[in-house]
Amino acid sequence: MQDWNDICNDISKWILDYASSNGISTLVVGVSGGIDSAVTSALCARTGLRTMALNMPIHQDPSQYDLSNQHISWLTSNWENVDSHVIDLSKTYDSFEFDMNSNFTNLSLANSRARLRMATLYNFASTLDGIVVGTGNKVEDFGVGFFTKYGDGGVDISPLADMYKSEVYSLADALGIIQEIQDAAPTDGLWTDGRTDEDQLGASYEELEWAMKEMENPSGAEPTVRQSQVMERYLQLNSANSHKMKPIPVFKRNH
Repeated sequence: MQDWNDICNDISKWILDYASSNGISTLVVGVSGGIDSAVTSALCARTGLRTMALNMPIHQDPSQYDLSNQHISWLTSNWENVDSHVIDLSKTYDSFEFDMNSNFTNLSLANSRARLRMATLYNFASTLDGIVVGTGNKVEDFGVGFFTKYGDGGVDISPLADMYKSEVYSLADALGIIQEIQDAAPTDGLWTDGRTDEDQLGASYEELEWAMKEMENPSGAEPTVRQSQVMERYLQLNSANSHKMKPIPVFKRNH
């Protein structure tokens, strides 16, 4: 049985070792009110390095905004090395949407929210001699590509990218992340209609995790009807988003 406290310590040490070897003094994390960013920011705080937690609402659902602020309050009450800011990007986003003059789709605007946040994180990282710490988990980053290219996918290190979603919840429990965040339905917070990750993905993280594991190590068991549907959806997402999960193609000239 895995000791999740030990794994928390290992990840925090890994972050600290990377930062120390690269002369980094500050860890910058976007805190959305979700489980992944809550765990990532807590692991950063445990390094002892200055940790900058940013809440970056863009016409945010009040419940998501409040959860983010609750988590930041929990961080600052537990670690003296944590600083925080609320950077409301709503007006910036509105100006961007206006200047696009209808040359957008709902999806492109959702991705633009993520990219505005990425630019904000890197502004703080550059100002504070820091790095941007990613919050994606294994299913999102290497299974279904559920992230915005050069948005939440634009990071310097990824502490959770080898952790399945279920394992992120185990880390959250070991870290003592507030229960409201552990119980909240996962959402990327990029849509005005409040849709959840499951609404977008067409399957739960538990189901997608099963599909990813089944692809890596087939059990040989006959799938149920639902499992067949989930596998089909997993393969569809994996194929459609493969460009995000592969290195950028580079033309190689003949010498």
